[in-house]
Amino acid sequence: MSRLRALLALPFLTMPATAQEAVLPETVIRAQRLDAARDEISPSLGATTTTIGRGLIEGLPQGANASFNQVLYQIPGAAVDSFGELHLRGEHRGLQFRLNGITLPEGIQGFGSFLDARSVEQVQVLRGALPAQFGTRLGGVVDLTLRSPAQGEGGRVSLYGGSRGLLNPSFDYARSVAGWDLFATGSYQRSDQGIEAPQFGSTLSNRTEQWRGLVYLSRAIDDRTRISLISGASNNRFQIPASAGTPPQFTAFGISAADSADVRARQRENNQFNILALQTGFGDVDAQIALFTRHSQVRYHPDTLRELIFNGVASNVTRESFSAGLQADAAWRLHPRHTLRFGLSVVGERTRAANNATVLPLDPFGAAIDAPFTIRDARARTGWLYGLYVQDEWRIADRLTLNMGLRFDHLDGYTRESAVNPRVNLVWLPMDGTRVSVGYMRTFVPPAQELIATGNLLPFAGTTAEPQNFTSSPVRAERAHYFNLGIQQRLTENVTVGIGAYYKHATNLLDLGQFGNALVFTPFNYAQGRAYGVEFTAAWRSARLDAYANLSLSRSIGRRIVSGEFNFDAAELAFVSSRFVRTDHDQMITASAGFVYRAWEGGRISGTVLAGSGLRRGFANTEKMAPYGTMNIGIAQDFTGPDGGRWTLRGDIVNLLDTRVQLRDGSGIGVGAPQFLARRGFYAGLSRAF
Repeated sequence: MSRLRALLALPFLTMPATAQEAVLPETVIRAQRLDAARDEISPSLGATTTTIGRGLIEGLPQGANASFNQVLYQIPGAAVDSFGELHLRGEHRGLQFRLNGITLPEGIQGFGSFLDARSVEQVQVLRGALPAQFGTRLGGVVDLTLRSPAQGEGGRVSLYGGSRGLLNPSFDYARSVAGWDLFATGSYQRSDQGIEAPQFGSTLSNRTEQWRGLVYLSRAIDDRTRISLISGASNNRFQIPASAGTPPQFTAFGISAADSADVRARQRENNQFNILALQTGFGDVDAQIALFTRHSQVRYHPDTLRELIFNGVASNVTRESFSAGLQADAAWRLHPRHTLRFGLSVVGERTRAANNATVLPLDPFGAAIDAPFTIRDARARTGWLYGLYVQDEWRIADRLTLNMGLRFDHLDGYTRESAVNPRVNLVWLPMDGTRVSVGYMRTFVPPAQELIATGNLLPFAGTTAEPQNFTSSPVRAERAHYFNLGIQQRLTENVTVGIGAYYKHATNLLDLGQFGNALVFTPFNYAQGRAYGVEFTAAWRSARLDAYANLSLSRSIGRRIVSGEFNFDAAELAFVSSRFVRTDHDQMITASAGFVYRAWEGGRISGTVLAGSGLRRGFANTEKMAPYGTMNIGIAQDFTGPDGGRWTLRGDIVNLLDTRVQLRDGSGIGVGAPQFLARRGFYAGLSRAF
């Protein structure tokens, strides 16, 4: 990597690399060269970048046993939400995941993770004005470098568990065999609290079982050519948390008395993905081409009788998606000061949405009649998304780089739309340790087809599931102008600080809401939207202590809902039609901090803090939840066991002060139910390296 590229990086959260041996195996050197060439094909080029290294993932409380989203909560401005959601810079989801530089097709995301933190060597999160190679989801790019034998051969088995019945065995293994590099990991998790409970401290009907696995296989053909295969799968099962004390509202099948604590609904989520990639180079050109598939499915199984009694409707919901496609990227060093990058992507997706809703009919006076019947509705669609880009990295001077690009996207799904959008970033390095970036991008963000569930509303007329209106305009792609400014300064060898600012002006602003009992989100548009804010970061890095702190101020607003109108209350639709309101995921102040202190030989103490001013609530999001803050601590010790192997013993306390944190109260635009973070929990783990 060139000196310029190294200066551009200035990562905030990367832990110091471990010392390497003076002489490295040829296979490791070749892998490192190929990794560097792959990074040059799709670099960040002026985007605001935060890097989380393997050391930090392992060092913080819970280590690699934490969910992947808990790792991402350490990113500046990451607002915590229910169901494991996080929001970067006022976006609801909007995240693009890339594995080793290859964009992973979108899947139907419930509230279970499809990836384990233990499979990742490094996480880079890109925000702001992104270069032209990044399309589709532009709220943030989560660029993951998977572990491989190049970082060290061997493996580990681990057992972790604790409060609320958590049991989490896992393994990982890396090995080079006959020229092939192999990394594999797998885990099982069960707990009595799968998702955020609707009542503080409750574990009623909230059990979860989750299986996850990943295999990464690669082979270097020569110094510039490598083939690789990535295959992953997850199977997550959840009980939907019950809420005690809710009075019955209806009579169904002759029964009108029931205890809401006995409601037993379930949700299952399955994800599988495969990537086959070829990386090669010739002359001044490096390129990578990849084929990929992803299948995902979410199924909600209601407790039909009790949901009818309490809600008047019980829906068996299925959302399914199968996508396949191709991505090709290339970098051509056509001049010492010009690197031309270009590429294309094609993704085809087949989606299916089914809803079998059991409802009660209404009499002429609007009272429910005890005569349940089922309305069946199913829709399927094949959609296509095409992307092309070209961009030039122009090194105007040793400390000044301009990256200009143009991107074309075409959507052929529930709507047909196209856009040609410019991207430009200017990066200036006025002195060693200082980086200033200014960027602009015009964006085209299509709605997630797998989440769209268009259907016929008329059969629900005159039933307990009748919508307040029958307007259902199609969800359209969001288009926006986005401006970004970033300044990073290394004050001393140990201290780095930064500030970032952004502004987004959107048409057809995309948002997501949970409508109904199934914990599946549905997209909708605001006709106009704005998102803007500022972020402050600071980090300390030394041999014994690594620490960071982040503070962000943000605002996300929208006006006039113009799609999926039947999901909303008539009064809210009228209110939002004439004024800007906060989006439900808007949080004015978000803060995070953490440290890892290597206090003695083989031992470390760590802690994290997350705080926020509260998400939105109330009529048309005009109110907000109470401010919150949580703290986690952990301690770990490496030691040599009786068998001569390297063991690690760790203990963690989550929500150390047992703070009562209510993320949602069930009110607000597109918010379905109350949610509380878990109470204080005690956890311990033991692992053995081999």
